[in-house]
Amino acid sequence: MTRQLELRVLTERFAVARLEPEAAVPDWAGGEVTCIARTPSELSIVCAQDLVPDSVRSNRPWRCLEVAGPLDFSEIGILSSLTATLREAEISVFVFSTFDTDYILVREDKLVMAMASLEKAGHRLRIDD
Repeated sequence: MTRQLELRVLTERFAVARLEPEAAVPDWAGGEVTCIARTPSELSIVCAQDLVPDSVRSNRPWRCLEVAGPLDFSEIGILSSLTATLREAEISVFVFSTFDTDYILVREDKLVMAMASLEKAGHRLRIDD
């Protein structure tokens, strides 16, 4: 690993929801961290799991690791160094990025294993209270 990264483990539990591509962004899409992505085949929403109605197709519970930023666009290998470590630990991820940083979601039942793997690889983690 070439760079030690700091990650913040968010306390909120997340859901990844799927709506039809033409659906309007719903009022319930919110929380501390929210990601909305529209493609020709779907509208995907990552948000606080407690906000997603039971009637909406979703996958949950996920926990979120936020890479301390802001990160510069010229930086190379940030996500690959993290996801390679998690791949070696056989931990599936869901990733999204913003202008300033990257977010990695791991299944809640894999969070402790993910944290241990990342710390062993030299990264620093802190958990929100």
